[in-house]
Amino acid sequence: MRRVNVDVERLETPRLVLRDWRASDLEDLVAMSADPEVMRYVGGVLDRPQTWRQLALVVGHWALRGYGLWAVERKRDAALVGRVGLWNPAGWPGLEVGWTLTRHAWGQGYATEAAGAAMQWAWTELNASELVSVIHRENAASIRVAERLGLRPRREGTFKGERCTIWGIDRPGLGERTAPSGA
Repeated sequence: MRRVNVDVERLETPRLVLRDWRASDLEDLVAMSADPEVMRYVGGVLDRPQTWRQLALVVGHWALRGYGLWAVERKRDAALVGRVGLWNPAGWPGLEVGWTLTRHAWGQGYATEAAGAAMQWAWTELNASELVSVIHRENAASIRVAERLGLRPRREGTFKGERCTIWGIDRPGLGERTAPSGA
């Protein structure tokens, strides 16, 4: 079988490794995607075939855009704790910094730590002028992460039929705008 290599830059934080996706990540991703609490605000639970397609979509995003969502691995035990990174498929409201963590990783600051590394990478490697986060209006935990990262509400929108807020942040030194570009 021919393997297509997708160049995914590896990032490290004090406690985490943001790395490329591997076929061996599927089982952990299936478990995370089947948890109704984890998937509550990101479109609902996925079964195994749907999770496989989601993983292929994430890997394909890297191939087409040169950036995407990283697999997030905890350094101390090499456990996969979620996905964090940059997302901007066709029709999206802008270059998004996003995070989804498995439930056992909640409340430990991993989302803020990993998303902060992804944001820094977007500023330096992509020369991004702004980032957005699409957050369900009832997702208090993600709202707190966005606030810690410096994002602020920019406008209302919908995601898979649910009302959400588009949060945004400008690259440091650019000043804040009222709406994301391309909106």
